[in-house]
Amino acid sequence: MMSLCFSQLEKATEAYLNNDVDLAEEVIYTESHVNALDINIEKNCERYLALYTPVATDLRFAMAILKINIDLERIGDHAYGISKYVVEDETRTPVHLIKALQFGKMRVTIQDMFVDIMDAFENENVKSARKVFKKDKILDAINFESFAIIETEIHKDITVIGKSLQLSSIIKKYERVGDLIKNIAEEIIFYKNAELLKHKGNKK
Repeated sequence: MMSLCFSQLEKATEAYLNNDVDLAEEVIYTESHVNALDINIEKNCERYLALYTPVATDLRFAMAILKINIDLERIGDHAYGISKYVVEDETRTPVHLIKALQFGKMRVTIQDMFVDIMDAFENENVKSARKVFKKDKILDAINFESFAIIETEIHKDITVIGKSLQLSSIIKKYERVGDLIKNIAEEIIFYKNAELLKHKGNKK
């Protein structure tokens, strides 16, 4: 599920950058497989909880899988949404807009976060899980700065309004993917260390 959802997002990004409608259609078609895996994992977790009534680490693991599964399915949804843009609007986004809005940096950061979270999950590596928090801040900063950049680009050339708004939406999706990966990291840390990080930053 994790590998598939990450692959979906990467293919959707490739489709967007290269205006590849066929690849976008592939992502849209594969969404049904993502949904099927989502349902299967959820049922397996429920069956495990019902049959074995796990406690301590085993219970935390099952609960973490349930939550991670939800986050992965949502990453798949964002890949689907990006691909829909490509299919519905086959015109290419101007390269200068992509560069101005630092989309390439967002993509590389997401890829790095994927590597970290895969290592964290497969090898139960809490250090790798913690790496994604700092990287998520990069995505937040780019998303925050995008509003002013879009305004500047539109003032320069009003013909880019449509593509600017579309790319802004995709940047927001990427920022949200970063949040979802961060959620997964929190669940891995909770499973391994029984350390609850969610909402911790909001505590007084």
